[in-house]
Amino acid sequence: MSTPFISVKRGDFLKILHTSDWHLGKYLDKYSRIEEQEKFINELEQICNDEEIDLIIIAGDIYDTTNPPILAEKLFFNAMKRLSLKGKRPIVIVSGNHDSASKLISPSPLAYEFGIIIQGMLNTIANVGKYENFEITRAGEGFFEIEINNEKAVFLTLPYITEKNINEVIFKSDEEIDMQKEFSDKIKDILNNLSKNYGKDTINIIVSHLFVKGGIETDSERKIQSIGGTYAIDPKVFPKNTQYVALGHLHRCQQVKQAECLAYYSGSPIRYSQSEINYEKVVLVLDIEANKEPTIKKIPLTDYKPIDVFKCNSYEEALKFCEDVSNKDSYAFIEILTQDFITGEQIRTLRETKKDIISIILKTDIEEKIIYEVEEEKNILEQFKEFYTYKKGKDAPEEILDMFLDILNEIEKEEVIEDETTNS
Repeated sequence: MSTPFISVKRGDFLKILHTSDWHLGKYLDKYSRIEEQEKFINELEQICNDEEIDLIIIAGDIYDTTNPPILAEKLFFNAMKRLSLKGKRPIVIVSGNHDSASKLISPSPLAYEFGIIIQGMLNTIANVGKYENFEITRAGEGFFEIEINNEKAVFLTLPYITEKNINEVIFKSDEEIDMQKEFSDKIKDILNNLSKNYGKDTINIIVSHLFVKGGIETDSERKIQSIGGTYAIDPKVFPKNTQYVALGHLHRCQQVKQAECLAYYSGSPIRYSQSEINYEKVVLVLDIEANKEPTIKKIPLTDYKPIDVFKCNSYEEALKFCEDVSNKDSYAFIEILTQDFITGEQIRTLRETKKDIISIILKTDIEEKIIYEVEEEKNILEQFKEFYTYKKGKDAPEEILDMFLDILNEIEKEEVIEDETTNS
């Protein structure tokens, strides 16, 4: 393990690491990804120390749901303490469409002690003041200036937004193309106004969680454009005098090539669906200083538990595949193109030979049929909703659901404390 990095003068530039879309607490059908996510945090800590990172950007979707399980929250808090070096290395976070902005910013008073700047909403104002290795010199709604390693950097922060939380936008047209333009124009206005806070001698960065038109999506991303493509913004909304736009939402690392400044999605650190199997998983490291184009380096991440997709022409080929990967710790999707009937006994043999098969699809000339699919376990909240509807004949009101979640969280916290006491 390398020695944790403590910022020292090495020339007037910053080393920034850009990551996003951690989706802590996510499942692949019934399989929890928390162990893979723990391994990612360990690897990220190593990268930050090896690369002597000054500042970390996390561009949204910290969690996979607005009410994450307690283990996901515990992993996040532990990661922040380690990655921030207990306050020596600042971390800039914006909320994503999977996050609850209010929940994410709730620990902010304590988070600032660890150098963690969480911008959950458009009107969030960072706390001006001196910290361990840096200083926030000025701040307002949606921006702040930070001084670190003899450089000043201005961050414009644009968390995930809808028309509801940008002054209740009312679209003047029902035509999708007009609605897209109106939304893009609104985003452009916000960024142009915020960019007035850029300085002539500052590093100028935007951190946001949104979908830019032309970006490549995957199956594991919750669609951000809820009215057709309304929320897919034009890539030219970013001010030209921005040096770097750190984006979250899309799970493939990619450059926004039509933008008039340097803009990148870092992508998710883990393959969260079979549509992501050919995507490189990386974090981005920037060397950046005022008035100069940054240099960008991709650092590949370990594929902690691969997703295998195997297409074959017979049951025998499928069985041979399962035998070949029987000792491999991976998830498997199998497609069999055949006219032959596949028996229940043959399906059981495949599942016994290869663990963690997610689905088996049988394709013929006339149809495609799922002949095995791992049962997705409904979370306890979904079970409670169904039970309430069954007993009351109506949907559970929000206040009842909130009360249920509060009780559930308290039970989970008690179980974690009990486990820690038992293991200590």
